[in-house]
Amino acid sequence: MTTNTSGAVTTGGGNARSERLLWILTGATFLIFFQAYMVAPLLPRLAAVFHVSVEMAGLMVPAYLMAYGVATLFYGLLSDRIGRRPIMIASLSAFILLTVLTGFSQSAEQLTTVRLLTGLGASGVVPLALALIGDLFPYRERGRPLGWLFGAMAGGMAVGAVAGVMLEPFITWRGLFFGVAAAATMVLAFLLPYRDLLGNKSGTARPTLGTLFAGYRTLLGSSRGQRTYAYVALNAVFHSGVFTWLGVYFSRKYGLGDVGIGLALLGYGIPGFLLGPVIGRLADRYGRSQLIPVGLLIAGASAAALSLDMPLIGAPILVTLLSVGYDLTQPLLAGIVTDLGPNRGQAMGLNVFTLFVGFGSGSLLFGAMLPLGIETALHVFGAGAILLGILAAFLFRSEMHK
Repeated sequence: MTTNTSGAVTTGGGNARSERLLWILTGATFLIFFQAYMVAPLLPRLAAVFHVSVEMAGLMVPAYLMAYGVATLFYGLLSDRIGRRPIMIASLSAFILLTVLTGFSQSAEQLTTVRLLTGLGASGVVPLALALIGDLFPYRERGRPLGWLFGAMAGGMAVGAVAGVMLEPFITWRGLFFGVAAAATMVLAFLLPYRDLLGNKSGTARPTLGTLFAGYRTLLGSSRGQRTYAYVALNAVFHSGVFTWLGVYFSRKYGLGDVGIGLALLGYGIPGFLLGPVIGRLADRYGRSQLIPVGLLIAGASAAALSLDMPLIGAPILVTLLSVGYDLTQPLLAGIVTDLGPNRGQAMGLNVFTLFVGFGSGSLLFGAMLPLGIETALHVFGAGAILLGILAAFLFRSEMHK
């Protein structure tokens, strides 16, 4: 057992305590994405509750996502200097407190503000969990644990979207946030006995602006880093833009209510939750060069097909395929990020910053296109993802088995 430069304890992929910590981090990741994505399908309901337009209510989503993304830049860098432990515990605690406060919001403006603060406070957990995978597992074995974490993200998105909209009539939207806070408190209690694996305070000197920018120049100075982060951003814009407004899509196009929307979204995230580790193993064995382009092509074609006239039964199938496209891209891109430089906290912080700013931007961009018609927005987003997939076949051809 050794300690790396970031202060995290490296135990190797087969250690039982590392595996149990992986499950706890998976639970924390699931809850953070659960609460992040249970809001989007509730937008029609929240707009009615607070007497605002759907577009105004929709600002709650990018407020959280973009604040989350910006804060990760600081958490990741700081964790490379003082260790993962204090940052992760403090961030998870902030997530619990601010999620409780969200449930007490009395207006759309208050809810949006608290969501923004929650994004700032909670954004230390997932990027540091991803960075810890780099600390605890060698590169050739990271596909499986990264698959679990990204499967938890996908599962949280899926279950949050479905459970949130279906449970709201029974426990209210406030009860949803209180329930998430209670579950996160349990995760924190499970995490504390494993805090030694999160790393102690590092002896590395306090970072300066020079070392900060030097780290980013290293990450973005190679063509590998540039294309990886670019695809993280553009893929996030695509998926968040489409997913955020799927509740409105099913409401307007098929006249579905809350329960119907929840059922229609049931397939989103389930493939990643079930197949995330399998996809990770495939990436470890065969490389990422083929899987990433295929994922983009599947997702783009699914989004474009949603704009067509079809029976209601066909749309949820396309939503599931959209999710498969996500599962074949973002986890594999994150695996490349863990291999870009020595400071994994900074590298993964930049990755999650790029991911969540992309998420927020995609939500805003798709929303801005709604006056043109939701079908038009789906056409544009789908065509963009297909083009990215074609280019990825050439840009990522060097990402073979390593």
